[in-house]
Amino acid sequence: MSKVTAEPKRRIGLLIWLIASQLLAVASLSFWLLVAGLSVMAFDSGPSRLAWTIVISVWAYPLFPLIMAIRAWVAFAFRKNRLAAVLSGLTFMPPLLLALALRFGP
Repeated sequence: MSKVTAEPKRRIGLLIWLIASQLLAVASLSFWLLVAGLSVMAFDSGPSRLAWTIVISVWAYPLFPLIMAIRAWVAFAFRKNRLAAVLSGLTFMPPLLLALALRFGP
């Protein structure tokens, strides 16, 4: 099979992965809304450095998937298929890290 015929199939699979992964990232924002609303409870015992760190990191969450999605589509446009797939997969990094922290944390 020549590279010419293999390339379009590979790009279609990558296109499906980009769309599916980013739809899942958008779906994660529904859970983020709940957590973002509850994050202000960190100030219940008064403002502290830890409370500010928690609130800022929770409220900054949507920036990471957004930046990774934009970079993935740019890589896709420049035919950097592997980079596009990796960057699109990185949109799941914050929820995975949170799950690991909850599972293996103190």
